Amino acid sequence: MTEKVNVSEQTAKRWLLERGVKIKDIAELVMFLQSSYHENLQLKDCIHNVERVLSKREVQNAILTGIQLDMLAEQNMLEQPLQAIIETDESLYGVDEVLAFSIVNVYGSIGFTNYGYVDKLKPGILKHLNDKSSGKVHTFLDDIVGAIAAAASSRLAHRDDNAE
Repeated sequence: MTEKVNVSEQTAKRWLLERGVKIKDIAELVMFLQSSYHENLQLKDCIHNVERVLSKREVQNAILTGIQLDMLAEQNMLEQPLQAIIETDESLYGVDEVLAFSIVNVYGSIGFTNYGYVDKLKPGILKHLNDKSSGKVHTFLDDIVGAIAAAASSRLAHRDDNAE
């Protein structure tokens, strides 16, 4: 069973990278969310927390599912009306956020606040992922990335300095 988790984690990280998202990009969102609450916060701390979030199976599953749907939409391989909904990131389509909530939920309710904040402001990599001019579909990916950052921020906010 451990082997499957490792394969899922490796695949999730590879797909993020292939879609233009680096761990550092997500860590920078964590820094954005948490730097005013942690005086000596360093990017390496943010990266560590992102890595811990990415080690969770439910997070890996959300990444794989969301990115796959984005890729299928790019290839025009979904049935209508779902194809048009995902391709255009229709504002009333909330399934992308629901998938993101499965990630946010891993580390408690503070993640919802963090997620809502970055989803509204779209700082850093989120601005790039929301740029429709690239021809890429990131309907799920932008929410997934924001949710990973929010979960890592929650993990950081709740951390016990004596824990892992």
